[in-house]
Amino acid sequence: MMLPLVYHPDYVAPLPEGHRFPMSKFRLLYDRLLTCEIAQPDQFHQPERPPQEWIQLVHTPDYTQAYCDGTLSDKAKHRIGLPWSPALVNRTCVAVGGTVLTAQLALAHGLACNTAGGTHHAFPSYGSGFCIFNDLAIAARTLQKLGLAQKILIVDLDVHQGDGTAWIFQDDPSVFTFSMHCEVNFPGTKQQSDLDVALPVGMQDEEYLQTLAQYLPDLLTEVKPDLVLYDAGVDVHGGDRLGKLDLTDRGLFCREMQVLGSCLAAGYPIACVIGGGYCDDLSALVDRHALLHRSASNVYRHYRL
Repeated sequence: MMLPLVYHPDYVAPLPEGHRFPMSKFRLLYDRLLTCEIAQPDQFHQPERPPQEWIQLVHTPDYTQAYCDGTLSDKAKHRIGLPWSPALVNRTCVAVGGTVLTAQLALAHGLACNTAGGTHHAFPSYGSGFCIFNDLAIAARTLQKLGLAQKILIVDLDVHQGDGTAWIFQDDPSVFTFSMHCEVNFPGTKQQSDLDVALPVGMQDEEYLQTLAQYLPDLLTEVKPDLVLYDAGVDVHGGDRLGKLDLTDRGLFCREMQVLGSCLAAGYPIACVIGGGYCDDLSALVDRHALLHRSASNVYRHYRL
């Protein structure tokens, strides 16, 4: 069995020309994984659009319906930052289904990776920061409802705090939220995760990796999760236009090996999503995201999962 990966062609939805969200990166990432022989076509599992009931385990019926129908106010659409379209509605829902499927595959095989996901700024009744529905929260709630997992640890290493996820689970001891992010960055108003580690602007590889090592092993021992959901945002890279940290490609690869290795060595299954990444050089951006899948393939073979 090879590393399970998740991708759907609908991960790419057309946006107006000149829009700065790099939607095409999802298709380019899929292609890159194949052309660089990081993955084979038969490793990919294709998600389905989930039932609306799964989405409403996290999001209010009014918000869910208004987004799907295209009746959100202009203010609500502006807060999301993406133009509404039926294609984007479908893409958003399919991507949520992809993270749920990735979590299910991780429970079955020990490790699985999505080629999208990480929409951690979405709150129950509104979207924000390019995030419409919170796929991490929906996956956690869905697995709990299906009886597949009860205690879940969310490790969010996107450069931006996972504020929506933190708010959703603020009074829920069954889901532990850990966010390690740049202290001076979006969102302006931070929420309270179970553990927040705010990093100074300009932090580089070694200090970043040492900081992560101070927290992750102890968290795994303390939480003892049935599943780890990992948001592997690459916007911590020094070349990211929204980042403010200064990691290199090597630092990103070491981070992924550190997170995946720590979880699997301790016996905890881990489901990975790619998180944020914003760069005008799409080829470089896709290479950064592919580091997650490259390291996951290495770790998967090492542990003979």
